[in-house]
Amino acid sequence: MTPQQFIDAALWFPESVETEPFGPGTLVYKVAGKMFALLGAPSGDDPARVTLKCEPGLALELRAEFTAVTAGYHTDKRHWNTVVLDGTVPDDELLEMLRHSYQRVVAGLRKADRERLLAVLGEDAPPPPSG
Repeated sequence: MTPQQFIDAALWFPESVETEPFGPGTLVYKVAGKMFALLGAPSGDDPARVTLKCEPGLALELRAEFTAVTAGYHTDKRHWNTVVLDGTVPDDELLEMLRHSYQRVVAGLRKADRERLLAVLGEDAPPPPSG
């Protein structure tokens, strides 16, 4: 997946906004003011990286399955994964990680916001995350 494809996917989610709170080169995607994805631009020979929220048990499974998935860079390592966009993680898997991240953040929002956003997605409200 290219960085532009990731950007398009992140902005597809209801009420998703792109910000640059850390300055140029690092795009942060938020819903209701809460971050659900971070895209770091490629640097030199290093490919772009995305950081996504994840349920802790699933985060460990993904790290074991894909060498491009590591503990979140500069984030809570239990709840965030960083994925190198080097082509080794299939696009459909990366899109599922992005969806999961968005849903984890939405699940922690106020009930009215959560229900509104999930209704747009056509989903039932999941229980709030534990972390």
